[in-house]
Amino acid sequence: MGGPVARTAGGAPWGADRNVPGLIVKFGRYPLHHGGVGAIRTLGRLGVPMYAITEDGWTPAAASRHLRRAIVWPTTGTEEPERLVEGLLRAGRRIGRPAVLIPTDEEAAVLIAEHQEALAGAFLFPRVRPDLPRRLASKQGLYELCVEHGVPSPATVFPRSYAEIEEFARAARFPLVAKNREAFLRRERPAVNGTTRIATRRALLALARDWGEHPGVILQEYLPKEEAEDWIVHGYFDAESAPLALFTGVKIRSWPPHAGMTAHACVVDNPDLADLAARFVKEIGYSGIIDLDLRFDRRDGRYKLLDFNPRAGAQFRLFENEAGVDVVRAMHLDLTGRAVPEGEQRAGRRYVVENIDLPALLAYRRGRRHARHRHDRRRGDGRTTPHVPARANGTELAWFARDDPRPFLTLLVRMVRPGAKHLYQLWRAHRRGTGRAAG
Repeated sequence: MGGPVARTAGGAPWGADRNVPGLIVKFGRYPLHHGGVGAIRTLGRLGVPMYAITEDGWTPAAASRHLRRAIVWPTTGTEEPERLVEGLLRAGRRIGRPAVLIPTDEEAAVLIAEHQEALAGAFLFPRVRPDLPRRLASKQGLYELCVEHGVPSPATVFPRSYAEIEEFARAARFPLVAKNREAFLRRERPAVNGTTRIATRRALLALARDWGEHPGVILQEYLPKEEAEDWIVHGYFDAESAPLALFTGVKIRSWPPHAGMTAHACVVDNPDLADLAARFVKEIGYSGIIDLDLRFDRRDGRYKLLDFNPRAGAQFRLFENEAGVDVVRAMHLDLTGRAVPEGEQRAGRRYVVENIDLPALLAYRRGRRHARHRHDRRRGDGRTTPHVPARANGTELAWFARDDPRPFLTLLVRMVRPGAKHLYQLWRAHRRGTGRAAG
């Protein structure tokens, strides 16, 4: 046992077990995924042998110097679960010894939870009630759990037909938000492209005509960005649902604007929010890594839970405690029988996703100009909270690292054409949603 050590603020060393590899698990084709690169680096720097399932051999993850081997396995996300389990077991045989599974998308997290017995001999992972990750990843399941446990969340309805949407629209308060009911859909076209703001009754009915006989959407109370703050919580919880690492921060920019993945975030201490998250996780009996999105509604002074991702969030490297522990390191330490060093989170750290923060910055500046044009005195610059410190206490980039530059270079190569097209498509989808909803 043993391996390279990290040192706490007080100088006491701790080491990761480099006899136990880590395997990054993701399904579907999205090669430009910085969360997987972050997980490879954070354990690889401790000497843990790292493996990753990749679409091909030329992804940024596959290019990392900290990766022992890329297991090339193109998937679509539409395969039957049994085939995915078989593929994971084949990957385990190639690794040759039990590895810690690190899911980086909801489908992987759900598959692992629902097939724990089949995977247990070949892999290490937190044991959890098999149905819980799917419930948490589902918008309807999460809302029902929030109601059951008294956790604030936006008012939400789940229409089952176009007729129900018509009835709801007669008394609904606009604007409102439409989201896909499930986190991932097999063999189905999603009803909406992510979070879609709908401004009027007429726009809702027009959109709903395309949702089919059984709409797979939720309709949710709109929390205006001018009156809200976007917070994130990341943590790792042991088999008793006790937090071994727990962090809070704020989202400064996202892409698409105000409704997409984190482009720029900052660590901000929030003990009340940490307590809220810890109580909820304890009550539902969850074990493993969490990535929560919450919106603080200034109108009623409550934090409202929007998303519960039962896996490592793409921006998890924003957070470390003073001992150098993040949520992925905490999970590996815990599952290999080692103590997880305690410490306060390193406040003021920032995290920037280079390829999406630039378009996000331009879009937020455009929003600020429009706000000024309207003589709107409320915050129009996209800053989610007044708590963001003026100066960063260190900034971590999602893609570029001095000790591991190849993922960044691979990103640039892949972005020249398909990446730029992808950003354009994301922007068009966002504009289509807001533009059509404005009718």
